[in-house]
Amino acid sequence: MKKLLILLLVIYPFILSAQQSVKFEDLGSKPLYVLDGKIIESLKSVNSYNLETVQIFKGKEATEKYGEAAKNGVIIMTSKPSTSVPSRESLDPRVTEVWEIKAPVITPGKNAGDAPSDAIVLFDGKDLSKWSSSSGANPSWELKDGAVTVVKGSGEIKTKQEFGDIQLHIEWRSPSAGEGEGQNRGNSGIFFQGLYELQVLDSYENQTYSNGQAGSIYKQHIPLVNASRKPGEWQVYDVVFTAPRFSETSGRTIAPAYITVFHNGVIIQNHVPIAGSTQYKGLPVYKVHGKGPIALQDHGTPVSYRNIWVREL
Repeated sequence: MKKLLILLLVIYPFILSAQQSVKFEDLGSKPLYVLDGKIIESLKSVNSYNLETVQIFKGKEATEKYGEAAKNGVIIMTSKPSTSVPSRESLDPRVTEVWEIKAPVITPGKNAGDAPSDAIVLFDGKDLSKWSSSSGANPSWELKDGAVTVVKGSGEIKTKQEFGDIQLHIEWRSPSAGEGEGQNRGNSGIFFQGLYELQVLDSYENQTYSNGQAGSIYKQHIPLVNASRKPGEWQVYDVVFTAPRFSETSGRTIAPAYITVFHNGVIIQNHVPIAGSTQYKGLPVYKVHGKGPIALQDHGTPVSYRNIWVREL
């Protein structure tokens, strides 16, 4: 009864706009209820806030429409159009299936670390034809036994080709002697676009500042874990690098660079933002640039590299 009274208060404005003014007291003890064309037993199933229209009939007008059942009058209610989202079960699964766009088919490497068919092989152990010194001359690093090794004082080497977003596979090895301490032990670095350094360092039982150890984004991000192998053992970096985006008109940094790094199969940098170009002193900064080379650093220790390839993304 309480629900009926509430409903009557809600639908009262509809009653005033009806063709003839009818008072609910005139309908008798219990009128007939019709919701969306169906007779209902009570108002328990009616949500008064969802009603679009309400019509009230009594006497002959009511019985002509619904017969003797409407002798006490009839209240005809129409619900508002449904705006609810269809239930998941009612959806056709084919609507969300994409068939027209096909992923390119490539051939993966035969073994872990082997270059897939769409990779650009930068160094396969045979020559340095895809590399140059910082001045553009031929590299003077040592090429031996399928690896290329830093020659102290010769300077960095860099790819002749420039890159934006890439997947990089690179293997490196610090000297087996394990000489020196901290930053003076097996130090080199991989620079993306020539600006953003992923640190290479013998960090096996070798203490240094945490954001300068192997796998760090130098002086920016500490690796999640130290996954270093012993000096003299080959180590692997698998990297996804996303280049920064700059406004063509204002030069403003729209999006920073991002990097994800796996060290010996263990994730150590998980899509971290790079705050700017690597700085030894002071804070990193961004300057507008386009694509850039991959550079390998000469830090004075004979670090070796092999099996270097990239995939442009």
